[in-house]
Amino acid sequence: MLTTAPQNSPRPKLPNGVRIYAISDIHGCAHLLEQMFAVIDADMANSRPYRAIEVFLGDYIDRGPDSRHTLDLLIRRSRRRNTVFLKGNHEAYFTSVLEDPSRVTEWFQFGGLQTMMSYGVSAAPGLSKDEQSDLVRELASAMPLQHVAFLRQLRPTFTCGDFFFVHAGVRPGIPLSEQRESDLLWIRDEFLQSKKRFGKYVVHGHTPVRQAELLENRANIDTGAYATGNLTLLFIQGDSMLAI
Repeated sequence: MLTTAPQNSPRPKLPNGVRIYAISDIHGCAHLLEQMFAVIDADMANSRPYRAIEVFLGDYIDRGPDSRHTLDLLIRRSRRRNTVFLKGNHEAYFTSVLEDPSRVTEWFQFGGLQTMMSYGVSAAPGLSKDEQSDLVRELASAMPLQHVAFLRQLRPTFTCGDFFFVHAGVRPGIPLSEQRESDLLWIRDEFLQSKKRFGKYVVHGHTPVRQAELLENRANIDTGAYATGNLTLLFIQGDSMLAI
């Protein structure tokens, strides 16, 4: 599926020579991520952009089958590509579970059980408080240190040219520099229903849509990969956007 940007208003632009590849809400679908890496590599080999940046908009873990391998792929990618990794609400929730094991059963409702199983750790229902602490301790021991470091070092936003990249969105009427992290990671209706300009063109995920939406003020590239098998890749160069 190809989706191009709207034509009616002044188009946001990247600096000359910069090409951005953006992906959001991988949710443990490592096999789909590998496919998108192959697409990016082929495009770079063909077009040879002056400066390529790969921007990942968060929610790397939970729900899908292989969060562990997804993090391995992203970390490996960071060693040989110019990458930016943003924080999603799932990463924020997971790191809070590491600090407060009593939240582990709530995390399971968000797809955390699949993440835990990808590290070879299983859980029975109805855990006591002590069992919750033991389980989180077992998970932390099973995780490579570089995975924990990766999740703790994620940034909330990234700006390039006229584009603002974030996991969930922004609160309308608030300057981008003054946004609360809780909104950047969790906001939905107030942002999605707004027709206002936000100071920059916002590229986000978080709320699944049937196909990528490239609107006048924002682009939503979360196409529910774990449920649909469709992981969207957004190409941006100059004032052109293309989602596949």
